[in-house]
Amino acid sequence: MENKKVIGFWSAVSMGIGAMVGAGIFALLGEASAISGSAVYISFILGGLIALLSGYSLGKLGARYPSAGGMVEYLTQAYGSGLFTGTMGVMLYLSAIVSLTLIAKAFGNYAVTFLSAEISNVGLYQSAFSIGIVVLFVYINLQGAKDVALYERITVGFKFLVLTVLSVAGIAFLQPELLSVKEYPPTQDIFFSLAITFFAFEGFRVITNTAEDMENPSKNLPRAMMTAILLVMVLYVAISFSVFGSLPVDSVIAAKDFALAEAALPIFGQVGFIIVAITALIATASAINANLYAVTNVAYQLAKDGELPYQFGKPAIHSREGLVISGVLIIISSLIFDLTEVAVMGSISILFIHFITHIGHLKLIQKTGASKVLVILAALSSLSAMGLSLVYVSKISGNVLYVLVGFVLLALWIEWMMQHFKGKQTQKRIVD
Repeated sequence: MENKKVIGFWSAVSMGIGAMVGAGIFALLGEASAISGSAVYISFILGGLIALLSGYSLGKLGARYPSAGGMVEYLTQAYGSGLFTGTMGVMLYLSAIVSLTLIAKAFGNYAVTFLSAEISNVGLYQSAFSIGIVVLFVYINLQGAKDVALYERITVGFKFLVLTVLSVAGIAFLQPELLSVKEYPPTQDIFFSLAITFFAFEGFRVITNTAEDMENPSKNLPRAMMTAILLVMVLYVAISFSVFGSLPVDSVIAAKDFALAEAALPIFGQVGFIIVAITALIATASAINANLYAVTNVAYQLAKDGELPYQFGKPAIHSREGLVISGVLIIISSLIFDLTEVAVMGSISILFIHFITHIGHLKLIQKTGASKVLVILAALSSLSAMGLSLVYVSKISGNVLYVLVGFVLLALWIEWMMQHFKGKQTQKRIVD
């Protein structure tokens, strides 16, 4: 692993934005609009506020306990080592795999829009593109943190420019009647859509995993976290106005998997559709890049603590073997789950882990110097959003609930196995 501090403030911001502005807006806008219609911007605001509160809490923890493990380290500091902390850490890792699965599937969905309409077996091509992009960025991440940070700075600048132009143009030519309050769904549906929209922000957590490669993390990590969330929140709301001011809700839902590109058609024509689709490919690719970097650090920390097999922490080129193992798990899950299932599972599981982390933060608050009120609000908002998501899931699919239960039991089983059979040996091998 490289020891030089290669990630500065703006590189960290870029990685946070890169992780969020991928599947977050390109894949999930259509999914969220199916629930909250043209009022989806309200859901993005609510999701952004929850992310800001979580970002404040995690930023304070990161400043006090800078570690490549990020939230894994914060859980250990708050609760000590043991079955509970280990299970939460494994759940965090599995949630990151779910997040990357969503992004990979979004890349595949946009990639097939460039294929001829006559081509059959579109699903096969979607899977091939999803697998291919994961393999590519596993290779890039194996080259080390410097290449990851450089790629993020370049791609984030490009996609932010394109999305800003789309937002400004869309708002300039929007049709006010399409955004009429009369068209809004029941208020409860707007809150239920948090099951989708919060997941569009959850990538900000990758900034916590840059700590060991970051210059002055005690200062830069909290600032980078809040800056990235605020910029993305403004962008999401602007895009929501642009899209739903240009297209009827039914059209956005019909275009579900590539709704943002569809919204460019009335403004810029087919050229606009192509440009936005290309931007979606770049954006989802950069989100995979940033999230793979983070998940590798999480897996390494868990392996070092004896909560994942020691192979996850073994060196591989300029990274760790956990990167390659994670890539394989992402490919497998991308072939099993659909987009909505992935988004809901990821959102609920990460909200639960955020809630547990914020509660743990209250035990450390004298050391972090954080505002007790804001940390409590972070915990309550995460819990509330999780509750709403669970209610929504119970209405749309009982299968997702079973998968979620299985998700928790799998994490518990992995941790139990590690503690009873490999814990001490794993820790020793990593240290050696």
